[in-house]
Amino acid sequence: MKYLFILFIALSINSFAQTTVRGFVKSAEDGNAIPFAKVFIEELKIGANTDFNGFYSIPKVPAGNYTIKITSVEYNEFSKQITVVDNEILTLNVELKMGKILDEVIVSGEKKDLQKEVRVSVLKITSKDILRVPTTGGDADIATYFQTVPGVVSTGDQGGQVYVRGGTPIQNKILLDGMTIYNPFHSIGFFSVFETDLIRSADIYTGGFNAEYGGRISSIMDIKYRNGNQKRLSGLIGASPFTSKVLLEGPLSKKNGISFVFSSKLSLLEQTSKIFYPYINNGEGLPFNFNDYYGKITIDGGKGSFFNFFGFSFNDKVKYQAVSDLNWNSWGAGVNFAFVPQNSQLYLKGRINTSKYDIELTEDNVQPRTSSIAGFEMAFDFSYFLEGRSQLNYGFNFNYFKTTFNTFNVANKTIELRNDAPEAGAYFSYKIVKGRLVLEPSIRFQGYSSVGELTAEPRLGGKYNITENIRIKFAGGYFTQNYTSTTSDKDVVNLFYGFIQAPTNLPSDFTKQDGEIVAIENGLQKAWHAISGMEFDLNSKLTLNIEAYYKWFTQMSNINSNKIFDDVSTNQVPDVYKKDFITESGQARGVDVLLKYNTKKLYIWAVYSLSKVTRWDGFKTYYPIFDRRHNVNLVGSYVFGKNKSWEVTTRWNFGSGFPFKQTQGVGEVVAISSLNQDYVTSNSNELTFVYEDAFSGRLPTYHRLDLNIKKKFTSKKYEHLKWEVIAGVTNAYNRNNIFYVNRVTNEKVYQLPLMPSIALNFRF
Repeated sequence: MKYLFILFIALSINSFAQTTVRGFVKSAEDGNAIPFAKVFIEELKIGANTDFNGFYSIPKVPAGNYTIKITSVEYNEFSKQITVVDNEILTLNVELKMGKILDEVIVSGEKKDLQKEVRVSVLKITSKDILRVPTTGGDADIATYFQTVPGVVSTGDQGGQVYVRGGTPIQNKILLDGMTIYNPFHSIGFFSVFETDLIRSADIYTGGFNAEYGGRISSIMDIKYRNGNQKRLSGLIGASPFTSKVLLEGPLSKKNGISFVFSSKLSLLEQTSKIFYPYINNGEGLPFNFNDYYGKITIDGGKGSFFNFFGFSFNDKVKYQAVSDLNWNSWGAGVNFAFVPQNSQLYLKGRINTSKYDIELTEDNVQPRTSSIAGFEMAFDFSYFLEGRSQLNYGFNFNYFKTTFNTFNVANKTIELRNDAPEAGAYFSYKIVKGRLVLEPSIRFQGYSSVGELTAEPRLGGKYNITENIRIKFAGGYFTQNYTSTTSDKDVVNLFYGFIQAPTNLPSDFTKQDGEIVAIENGLQKAWHAISGMEFDLNSKLTLNIEAYYKWFTQMSNINSNKIFDDVSTNQVPDVYKKDFITESGQARGVDVLLKYNTKKLYIWAVYSLSKVTRWDGFKTYYPIFDRRHNVNLVGSYVFGKNKSWEVTTRWNFGSGFPFKQTQGVGEVVAISSLNQDYVTSNSNELTFVYEDAFSGRLPTYHRLDLNIKKKFTSKKYEHLKWEVIAGVTNAYNRNNIFYVNRVTNEKVYQLPLMPSIALNFRF
């Protein structure tokens, strides 16, 4: 790995100046960066997009006089005459003023991006996209939006788990300003730990992501928060039957470019549900509690360089009726920064952070399960801009993690693991834009000291523009990760997700589906992705995206439910009966169809996903509990009225039934306490259930309709004072969607019923 780092330094030193136009685009309203703005040199017909920091770079511009134009949705167009001199870098920083939303800006901007970016299995969104999905209790949240993404399956209102194209939650990497968030979703599935009003941009990759991202084998959600308002003190106060929240931001020093932002979000459901929803749980209310706090201080160094110091504390407490108590909490702190050298094409970003996550699940008459992970990270990313939107990206990172894990299997055998080890990674990514062809080869090198292995992970993405309105695309590659999470078959739903590093207590070999026996060297999780698709611009406002995917999980670790003996040398029994973990493989295949219609008033988002997920444990093939064959999401948003102050949003979700283990028999099993015991006349105080081996049963289908209507009020005297009233209903036609069934009493517990709500937000 040290030779790779030497190469990074050499590349950085040799990043000589070119004739380049570059700079940052910010909002005149609050001084924050404007991502995805279009920067265009009119005479040359060349340009670039701003990144999430508002940075753009147009290299190899011939000397001369030109007109540069900058456009972005909701902002007035900027135009200026510039003079470019040979072998010099022209820096042009711009602040855009708020304006009207123009259909032509939306259409032309998205179309150019689709033609010049690979964009396979990725959605680039902002907080405005999240607000188009109906909110629960008036609080828009990325958790709800994430559930409408093609290929994403949710377990429902309770549990807070999402599965992406056959991957489990531990195989999804969630980032906040570069820091890994180990559990981003609260136990009530409407809410995440993120504050929507702070989200500047979010990239959601459901597969085939390039080598910039490592450490996960299924998906990535990369969320970037904006900085605090640099112009004035502002904020938000909101309340509903579900939550209350406060957001405060403003300048600490306008002269030195220092600003702050602080947000807090508290759940109210346990208290308010007894009053507003007495028909739920026989008046006992909804036992969901969570608290989220986040703070950041930004130092703007001028000319695009900045430092962010941030910290957070998230926690969740819930008592599932007749099931279990689940508690988790996480905290973290760090710094991230960006630096633009004066006479270089290089753009440097970096981060240093530390965080910790703890989770505990307690149930009646069984041992509690606990887990924790503490980590430290230092990472640097470099970007080098080339002609015609081509770009070279490279970087490296160092990580140190400590994990603890305590659980048990179905035989009540305790499993305890402690581990700590460093990791290191490095990547190269090169985007090539030549005429109608866009290629993005990349490779990642990842060193796992806990298992003594260095992996090379090649990846490739590409797109070909058949016409201006039709494009074909593909992506794929190899992915690995060190972390495993385990669940117990005793869980009614998968509530507990602990973290462990690649387990070593595994069987020495694994029998593949074709009968071949292979040696198991370590417990790393490994996968290959293959994705292909087509994009169609059906007209100026309507687009169609179709993608077919295949994920081959060649090696995964799972808890060994067959363990009945301690793993000692005197036990001359097969590994499958004494090892803590087993090795599995799996496949996920499917097709995702996305139809989007977008104007300044009407927005329609229609998704259909067809998928099949299987697992092989060395003996049999089975369907995991999140294998949903059909999934439909229909989202609509319409703005109307004077000054477009009214908005109606709606979402309908349909999903076919999840697999479950069917009961094959019920009876009494007598505990033998002595050789003279008469087992014929002895009685047992407990019923024993005999389950089938696989999850071959199917629960009923799931479907639900959510509706919102929002009215905005603006003060005529004070333009910054605004009110929002949001009235909504969750599960509008009161569908009974199964959560779980008590096998002893046959009592059915359902997901959340019809729940009307009203919320008030005050902005200043």
